[in-house]
Amino acid sequence: MHTRHIRQFIGMAGIVMTGFAEAGTMSTFLDDFRKAREEGRTSHVVGIDNDTLLLNRDDGFYTSGMSYGQASTLRGTDGAVTYGWRVAQELYTASDIKLPPAQIGPPDHPYAGWLYGGIFKESHRNDGTSMRYGLDLGCLGPCAGGRWTQTNFHRVIDQPLPQGWSRQVRNEIGVVLHGEITPVRWRAGNAFDLAPSVQGRIGNIYTDLGVGLTARAGSLNLLPQQPAFYGFLRAEARAVGYNATLQGGLFSKNNSHTVDPKRVVGEIEAGVVWTGQNFGARLGLVRRSNEIRDLPDAEGAQNFLRLQFSYTP
Repeated sequence: MHTRHIRQFIGMAGIVMTGFAEAGTMSTFLDDFRKAREEGRTSHVVGIDNDTLLLNRDDGFYTSGMSYGQASTLRGTDGAVTYGWRVAQELYTASDIKLPPAQIGPPDHPYAGWLYGGIFKESHRNDGTSMRYGLDLGCLGPCAGGRWTQTNFHRVIDQPLPQGWSRQVRNEIGVVLHGEITPVRWRAGNAFDLAPSVQGRIGNIYTDLGVGLTARAGSLNLLPQQPAFYGFLRAEARAVGYNATLQGGLFSKNNSHTVDPKRVVGEIEAGVVWTGQNFGARLGLVRRSNEIRDLPDAEGAQNFLRLQFSYTP
């Protein structure tokens, strides 16, 4: 099975790298990145995903996501372009973090941490269409520091300590290429719009392809850093080729336990976005369907809050 996935990864990575090459050389990318930082406005962005924010003591599956990044935006006559970077950590655990290691096995979720950093570019047009692509590099497994992060955070908030990190997936260096495109935006006046999107990831940590639809209502913006205040509803369906947080790294062996992913996963999010002159915030409630093939859907579905805060000097 691993040989087949390796061939698929090499083939798809080649296609995406060809697209990167056509978009411009790395030298050109870095020059444009530097110009955006020097001439544009730079936003500092903090993101938090966590089920504990729902004010319950349940903790499992995708239990935490934290990120910090900077995004520098240059305005032009046709729209805006943004260059940015980010560092992030994602944590995944069994359904019950109080279970001792000996009781953790299929079909429960393996313990896994994914620590990574990356760069990205976004192009936004005045009609609301957009395109984004980027590259993330990091490590999966003990090197990601998931055990330390979750254990110390739970001590601070007086939550039960996780018991199963000794059986997490093995170390592996990870590379993920990702992209997203919004090819059209349908508008009904100035207070409502509807936008479909296509997004995908290719790498030895995640390989998937998804389609989504987002509806927004309120005081809307079409370009980054424009003032806005609106509610939104987003729905997404994703076809999963590989998920290393469930299956272990593509090149790693002898994991303590792994599980097979469901090949189609859904997600819905409802929330509100506010963007001011210097500050911004985003609050969303996410419902994600079961991601594990042999786990009952009722047990594998999960809810968590997604928060994002930005500051633009």
